[in-house]
Amino acid sequence: MSIAVIVPTYRRPKDLARCLEALQKQTRLPDEVIVIVRDTDANTWSFLESFKPNTLQLQIVKVTVPGVVAAMNAGIDNASSEIIAFTDDDAEPHSEWLAKIETHYLKDDKVGGVGGRDWVYHGNDLEDGASNKVGHLLWFGKTVGNHHIGVGEPREVDILKGVNMSFRRVAMGEWRFDKRMLGSGAQVHFEVEFCLKLKRAGWKLIYDPNIAVNHYPAQRFDEDKRNSFNRRALANAVHNETLALLEHLSPLRKLVFLLWSIFVGTRDSMGFVQWLRFLPTQGLLASQKLLASLQGRWEGWQTWQATKF
Repeated sequence: MSIAVIVPTYRRPKDLARCLEALQKQTRLPDEVIVIVRDTDANTWSFLESFKPNTLQLQIVKVTVPGVVAAMNAGIDNASSEIIAFTDDDAEPHSEWLAKIETHYLKDDKVGGVGGRDWVYHGNDLEDGASNKVGHLLWFGKTVGNHHIGVGEPREVDILKGVNMSFRRVAMGEWRFDKRMLGSGAQVHFEVEFCLKLKRAGWKLIYDPNIAVNHYPAQRFDEDKRNSFNRRALANAVHNETLALLEHLSPLRKLVFLLWSIFVGTRDSMGFVQWLRFLPTQGLLASQKLLASLQGRWEGWQTWQATKF
């Protein structure tokens, strides 16, 4: 069974070097490694010109369109392997990452996707925790991530996380990541729509916390700066989540989701209840988050209405 690894990268050559070194140390080496580089990313192009892989079949693909979706899709189009794995340039796969991924595909031909835990480091500090609830879509439309703190046995899930996920080529078919996702870089929640599409088609998605990468969240060079509020970035993330769920929920669940998201929401994607909860401590920031969240819900609805079949 052949495996390709796709690594989108943008202006983070030191992180990319660590990622590629980790791929060279895999106990089960990848058959292809495809690095996706923006045409304007001079630093990364310079690094790759001097990088000499010892054990990797390295392919470099240039893209001119910003955003992770275009990069991921370019990688898929240039891969020929039976399994396509994805990780980020700021991640460091553990040495048995690919070997453990392959085991799940060999065990069950109904498995369409496999992913695992990303151990998140902030400098030298590990963001630790433990949760058995990982990658679930609740009946009313709330998504539960927790991929970075998942524990327990391998289990079926609804959603995998982009930094540590893989898919069977025959399950993907002609499908690609949704170009309607908003954002000029991370395009948060881009995985949700794709994973739910595979689930609806009858494929199993497996989360195994022993399939692991170390994740060192690096600087982003778009509107989403991770830990600082940006109204456009939050609206984009909410748009992407809304669009993905409207694509795949039943009519009744769509209605429940929209009512819940507008009137309740979460601490990140606020509805009115969450706004009231955080208003005493966050003040104006809570109001800004509410407005951005409502804007994202509305834009997601508009995109879905304009492009649904």
